Amino acid sequence: VNYITRRSSYAMIVPHNYGRYDGNIITNTDDFKTFWRTVALEVKDNERVIFDTNNEGWGQAIVFDIKFLIHAAAIDGIRSAGATSQYITVEGNTYTGAWAVSKSRTNANTMGNLTDPQNKLIYQMHQYLDCDGSGTSETYVSKTIGSEMLELATQWLKENGKTGLIGEFACAVNDICEDAVEDMLSCVQTNSDVRSGALWCAAGPWWADYMLSVAPTDASA
Repeated sequence: VNYITRRSSYAMIVPHNYGRYDGNIITNTDDFKTFWRTVALEVKDNERVIFDTNNEGWGQAIVFDIKFLIHAAAIDGIRSAGATSQYITVEGNTYTGAWAVSKSRTNANTMGNLTDPQNKLIYQMHQYLDCDGSGTSETYVSKTIGSEMLELATQWLKENGKTGLIGEFACAVNDICEDAVEDMLSCVQTNSDVRSGALWCAAGPWWADYMLSVAPTDASA
């Protein structure tokens, strides 16, 4: 973390476990609060840390409201550790897709009443630009798919005084894709009053030949 932040970058810390521990959906709020308090104590004075309370929950419809309770516990744990200057992002169910904000039993309804005593809470959404929004296909159907998928979520952010972040997005290498990326980033910029940015996923040697990686495959950049 320090290696990153000492170079004027931000480090986002996240348990990348899809809302699960040892294969089971996380439901114990006391344990989750303790986990995050323990983590936050290590970096509480580092203002370039961002906390992402949990990655891409899915299949949690039967315990949908646990998302609110788990995130609330994480926020309490982080702030009680003395980490008060950092932003906290929260992710929803259904892989936290931006398109899912307005669906039945929505992430907006479930998590919309979360509060942060430091007023540094960000609602993180993921939006891939392929045909089903999963990031697993090189098939793209529209140059404006990005802005279309963000429209209702952006409306919700504005109506409720919230801030959002596109925590993951990506697209393959083709003309439609390039136009779709430009369209979505333009949408984010136009709505910068409620959208704090967008993060491409992903880059780095661990991704090998992943079709959406932006890591150079040779010495050139």
